[in-house]
Amino acid sequence: MTRAGTAGDGTTGGGTTSGNGRTSRKIVLWRHGQTSWNLERRFQGSTDIELTEAGVAQARRAARLLASLKPDAIVASDLMRAAATAAELADVTGLAVTHDEALRETYAGEWQGLTHDEILDKYGDQYAAWKRGEAVRRGGGELETEVADRAAPVVLEHADRLPPGGTLVVVSHGGTIRTTIGRLLGLESYYWEGLGGLSNCCWSVLGEGARGWRLMEHNAGTLPEPVLGDDD
Repeated sequence: MTRAGTAGDGTTGGGTTSGNGRTSRKIVLWRHGQTSWNLERRFQGSTDIELTEAGVAQARRAARLLASLKPDAIVASDLMRAAATAAELADVTGLAVTHDEALRETYAGEWQGLTHDEILDKYGDQYAAWKRGEAVRRGGGELETEVADRAAPVVLEHADRLPPGGTLVVVSHGGTIRTTIGRLLGLESYYWEGLGGLSNCCWSVLGEGARGWRLMEHNAGTLPEPVLGDDD
């Protein structure tokens, strides 16, 4: 299994080869399209919300762009918004989608279904502690490190099945993608917030280097669109 490492490994040639001379593999982490709860700034978490018509259009447009990377495999969260997004890429590539509940968004207990303002009103201290980088079970739910504990191994398992130079597309959620990237880069959890959010249907790319995985692109595909509901 490719071990997690630090970003920036001195690889030459635009990151096309790893330290052992093999052609590098890539992981594309793609956030789902827009939902009505994103527009309402309502925390979705593990609640199963479907895409809006605009979200489907976003997924269809992004799928055409991602198909040009000639992905070898697609794995997705089984929640409707991620599964429907992944289906658009499957349609244009002919690839089957593997669904895994370990790629779901953070379970956030009592925060789920609340708007951003309602969270600040009811759980302001908890929200502030989370933003300070403290380990917080938002709404009594999962820690960010627990999300990484379940999601990152699934991503690595599928990446390990790629051929040399192969590309894996992972279709998931904003918070889960951020924690997974942080884990694969070997960053301490306090610094994961520094990665910033993903806009709907945008993606980040990790490339395999001499010392592990490194971040090659982040929030690619922005139209630009604002980041709505970063952690859902």
